[in-house]
Amino acid sequence: MDSTRQQKFARTIQKDLGDIFIHEGKSIYGNSFITVTGVRVTPDLGIARVYISILQKNNREGTLESIRKAKGEIRRMIGIRMRNTIHHIPDLEFFLDESLDYVENIDRVMKDIVVPKETKTNKKDYNEEI
Repeated sequence: MDSTRQQKFARTIQKDLGDIFIHEGKSIYGNSFITVTGVRVTPDLGIARVYISILQKNNREGTLESIRKAKGEIRRMIGIRMRNTIHHIPDLEFFLDESLDYVENIDRVMKDIVVPKETKTNKKDYNEEI
C-alpha cells in the first residue's frame, strides 16, 4: 500500500507528464497519441514507474523506445515544473500499459460467443423435477 505522500507525488508526476506529452512530446515521439495511465513511486521517492498507453498500434515498441531514450530530457522538464515542490526528481522508468488492449480483446471474445437456444425435442433428455 502506497503512503499518502507517494500517492500525491505520483499524481503530480502523472499530471506533469501528461502536460509534457501533450505540449512538448511531438519532438520526442512523433505523432503518436500517448496517455499516462498511471505512476507508481517507490517509498524513497527515488524511482517513478510510469505506465503509458500508446494509441498507435503498428509501432508501439519504437515509440516507447523513443520515450526511454529521451528520459533525461523528460526528467529535466519535470524538474522545471516541480522545482518548488521537491529537491530530487526521481528516475523515470517507462512501461507500456496494455490494459486497453486486454479489454478490447475480452470484448471481442465476448461478442463472438454464440449461446445456443435451449430446445426440448425429446422430453426424455430432461429430468424435470416437480
